[in-house]
Amino acid sequence: MRWGPVLAATGTTFRLWAPDRAAVTLEIDGGDPVAMTVGEGGWFTADAPVGAGARYRFRLSDDLAVPDPASRAQDGGVNGWSVVVDLAARPWRSADWRGRPWEDMVIQEVHVGLLGGFDGVAAHLPAMADLGITAIELMPVNAFGGTRNWGYDGVLPYAPAESCGSPEALQALVDHAHELGISVFLDVVYNHFGPDGNYLGEYAKGFFHPEVKTPWGGAVAVDEEPVKRFFIDNALMWLTDYRLDGLRFDAVHAINDDAFLDTMAAEIRAKVDRPVHLVLENEKNDADRLSPGKYDAQWNDDFHNVLHVLLTGEEDAYYSDFADRPAERLARCLSEGFIYQGEGSANHDGKTRGKPSARLPPTAFVSFLQNHDQIGNRALGERLTLLTDPAKLRAATLLLLLGPQIPLLFMGDESGAQTPFLFFTDFHDELADAVREGRRGEFAKFAAFADPDKREAIPDPNDRATFDRSRAEPGPDADAWRTFYRDMLALRREHIAPHLAGATSLGAEAVGEAAVVALWRLANDTVLTIALNLGDTAIPVPGGKPLAVTGTPGAPASAAAWIDPA
Repeated sequence: MRWGPVLAATGTTFRLWAPDRAAVTLEIDGGDPVAMTVGEGGWFTADAPVGAGARYRFRLSDDLAVPDPASRAQDGGVNGWSVVVDLAARPWRSADWRGRPWEDMVIQEVHVGLLGGFDGVAAHLPAMADLGITAIELMPVNAFGGTRNWGYDGVLPYAPAESCGSPEALQALVDHAHELGISVFLDVVYNHFGPDGNYLGEYAKGFFHPEVKTPWGGAVAVDEEPVKRFFIDNALMWLTDYRLDGLRFDAVHAINDDAFLDTMAAEIRAKVDRPVHLVLENEKNDADRLSPGKYDAQWNDDFHNVLHVLLTGEEDAYYSDFADRPAERLARCLSEGFIYQGEGSANHDGKTRGKPSARLPPTAFVSFLQNHDQIGNRALGERLTLLTDPAKLRAATLLLLLGPQIPLLFMGDESGAQTPFLFFTDFHDELADAVREGRRGEFAKFAAFADPDKREAIPDPNDRATFDRSRAEPGPDADAWRTFYRDMLALRREHIAPHLAGATSLGAEAVGEAAVVALWRLANDTVLTIALNLGDTAIPVPGGKPLAVTGTPGAPASAAAWIDPA
């Protein structure tokens, strides 16, 4: 790896790509400054007789010293000292762990800070394993400004945030998860940097393409070799030094460089000597990136969006793309994966979105009813427990947990949480004002917040209370929800997951304005049928005893699943 410190027996080599600077000085806390040597392409290097625990930074001028952008740990936040870490020092208890097949995955997305840091997440793992969770997905943990953040404002992608815990604590969390048979995924953000602590523009303006606009400014220049290496080496670090089982790549449509995505996937496959799973978030619904040897799956927003319309009746903003004929759209989703496969999208100004996906297996899609975005990007952070009828939510949950797509839950789903999950940050002064007012301004187009006085009620992201309110507290019927999840996941583990490799769709049909029947052939030559009715009138359903049911099969607010011989 060209980025970041490299430890050796005699000391540490430090590197920085600073093509816009004529001179850079390495500063070691408690030691003499070292003039760095500039080499080809603007790479500065220096050796120092220090090891793990040494604090360092790069002096660019008399009034500017910056952290290492590939720092493995920080002391004093993203504007403080970088710290040398020996990530190879840990003796792993689960050294023989080879991971789980992708078809086994039942993923729970968690926010590390809200669970009490890496140690707090580790303490929750036994309960997750008991429920039937086989993988956790950590929202981004890389260093960000302040002590509270969703993680998507990170500026030092190689360094775990101090408020989450040390690098060693993250390794211990992964080790403990593997001992319990739980895989660990990490959400990584390669499409932008946050606003606090990002100094790259001070010494490497070529890291960005200012002429290519994104919601966060100029696009990251992944077509430049040092920038490409920065991110691919970061992915390899998480998978090798932390032994993670997979990565979820945030909003790759904002990277907008398919060649980079393909190169990254190919290099990871070639250099990691055990099975790992790579998942995309990609608004483009690009089925080509899900071809064999590339990415295992994509978060399927279409699944969530159409079910949200059916469950709540909401049609604002992007939900408007799913408001017309929602049952037919859900049937296409269950049968073919994406709903939008090249059609025009009103929410995208009529531009086409997506590529044909019917050839892909059901497991190429990660389905969810809720996640951090779909709850936290609501003005008041409401969960579905407060937005729909409990019987309908239970029916949709049966479809999620027993369908052949890979299910993803958000922390608190399993206990019927009714507490909000809000957008929170920990910025200060003018940046805090800009984030707060920007957040409230985003909702001006929503009818419920057209009145400026109502927008003032949207919680301030920087208020500590906003963070504290976002902890998932068990709902009033938590025991019933946990029992339901445990029972459904036991059925999935016994009857469905072992036969997903090679499963194919047999089609799906809308049988009412809010009802669908879908069929899949499993690898053991049985047929899985799921009938979902979120409408107000009964629908015809198959005969025989269901494998699982909530409500009365075919009745309003019901779902049932059957497994029969082909």
